[in-house]
Amino acid sequence: MKASTDSASARPTIYDVAHRAGVSKSLVSLVLRGSPNVSDPRREAVQAAIDELGYRPSRAASALAANRTQSIGLLIDDFHNPWFVEVLRGLRSVLDPAGWNISVADLQLEALSGRNPLDGFLAMHVDGLIIAAEPHAAPPLRNLDVPFVVAGVRELDSGPADVVASDEVQGAGLAVEHLVQLGHRRIAHLSGTGGSAKARLDGYLRSVRAAGLEPLVVGESGDTTEEAGYTAARELFSGHDGVTAVFAANDTMALGALAALKEHGLRTPEDVSVVGYDNTPLAESRYLDLTSIDSHNASIGSEAARALLGRIAEPSAPRRQLLLAPSLMARGSTAAPPS
Repeated sequence: MKASTDSASARPTIYDVAHRAGVSKSLVSLVLRGSPNVSDPRREAVQAAIDELGYRPSRAASALAANRTQSIGLLIDDFHNPWFVEVLRGLRSVLDPAGWNISVADLQLEALSGRNPLDGFLAMHVDGLIIAAEPHAAPPLRNLDVPFVVAGVRELDSGPADVVASDEVQGAGLAVEHLVQLGHRRIAHLSGTGGSAKARLDGYLRSVRAAGLEPLVVGESGDTTEEAGYTAARELFSGHDGVTAVFAANDTMALGALAALKEHGLRTPEDVSVVGYDNTPLAESRYLDLTSIDSHNASIGSEAARALLGRIAEPSAPRRQLLLAPSLMARGSTAAPPS
């Protein structure tokens, strides 16, 4: 029989567990914290009482006791970008098992209401922040009084923050090298604004010049959406002849480019090869079968989570920068140029 309560619907408390197990409240607390200073018989008695009563520790009470909320804020700048889905999956693979909650704020949505999402996170007393937003939209970070980690290549005034990203310069080089090895000599790049796009542009420029080729960049001042890829590709194929391959700054831009190519009566890969970046589910779909650079975004998320937990535990630890090696995923959107 369960311990009596004032109401049949009342949740059992730590005192009910202690009473059922025949121990003190402080010993129950030690068991809940995983303390090794508890004998096996008493630990088993407490665990049996917890199971019998259906007791669940109060997260709020635990947070007050530890002066922590066990919550992390994730700041992104566009929910439509599939990059964030994989990063979030990686974050949760580390934070969920450790009992941490994640709250997400989208800078574009918050801007419509005039709110600063960092103010919201600070009001929630988050224990740390993951910043995965571009510099033109992100609020100032240097005066933050909570630990934070930057995920992805960003041009942020991040101060002492840890940074976890993919080596995007190397990744762009892999895309160009793949196309050069297939025999392409006129390789265009669809670019845009933001830290990742600029790093990928840098990698493209280095690689085409190293191969003795002439760079051709379109869309550098625009964004990196599907519509931007479509517009840039239309501009490219309306004013430049002889292009046999297109390297887009991400998979969503590549999707727009494929639509523009179709409008121009060009086939992929028979007439023009296309390479994207990020290896999102778009690229993996059988319909697109898009060659893409895998930046291992889930790993960026999991490593960013580990870096943040380490920063929370040791706020004064040396700044850490981790660059993950990307890889090429060759699929059906690339082939040798037409003869």
